[in-house]
Amino acid sequence: MRGDEKMRSEREMMKLILDFAERDERIRLVTLEGSRANKNIPKDSFQDYDVSYFVTDMNSFIESDDWLDVFGRRIFMQKPEAMELFPPELGNWFSYLMLFEDKNRIDLTLIPVQEVDEYFKKSDGLVDVLLDKDSLVKGEVTPTDEKYWIKKPTAKEFDDCCNEFWWVSTYVVKGLARKEILFANDHLNEIVRPNLLRMMSWHIGIKKGFNFSLGKNYKFIERYLSKEDWKTLLSTYDVSSYHKTWQALFTCLELFRKYSKAVGNQLDYTYPDYDQAISNYTKDIYQSLYES
Repeated sequence: MRGDEKMRSEREMMKLILDFAERDERIRLVTLEGSRANKNIPKDSFQDYDVSYFVTDMNSFIESDDWLDVFGRRIFMQKPEAMELFPPELGNWFSYLMLFEDKNRIDLTLIPVQEVDEYFKKSDGLVDVLLDKDSLVKGEVTPTDEKYWIKKPTAKEFDDCCNEFWWVSTYVVKGLARKEILFANDHLNEIVRPNLLRMMSWHIGIKKGFNFSLGKNYKFIERYLSKEDWKTLLSTYDVSSYHKTWQALFTCLELFRKYSKAVGNQLDYTYPDYDQAISNYTKDIYQSLYES
């Protein structure tokens, strides 16, 4: 298969995955997970085929990768459970993350057949049963993304979000003041902005209902923001200099204040008074560095 060969269709890929499972007696159950099991996610060619094979003999698969050739010519593969730098997280399970020459991707997980119940306990709900040779799955399984729906915050969750946002923003200030831009950006990217996005999602839930998902990493949030706020949010991702990181921080503070006050008012939750103190602290540090 050449690199410029036409990408195989979803029908072709699913037939390939299921035909192999049907022929191999070691495979007793096949499930599909992730975005291809989610009817609320638009289909596109970049979606992985997240598939699990429940098997009777794990070692006979793991001892050689040759059997994977049936799915096509691989240009890259990762086996997380065989890695040393990144400790495995799946217990007895074993996964293969594969990118093929025609640009299709399969994330295939092998699971001991006796762990079917454990699998469904861990499931996020986005599961479609494709093949069940022994009627191992009891009851109807309907894929749902409900676990990822926006959740209405309690008063304590609202306060915790505010507290974490404003407290960790001081770490960004400290990093910038010390000229430690990687330290500052790490706290901005990993904690400050995610809590801003969380607060924005709560505001969207109040307006649109708490019965849908904004997608992984809030990837659909643009649909629910004004063009101005979307543009403003995007500006906070430009942290390529000390000046731009300061501006990104100040913008995050403004956006968080706007959305958290709106959420607090709509849910009758108390907005914290330390906003002003932390804002003054941030401004004072900035002015002492650049305006003295």
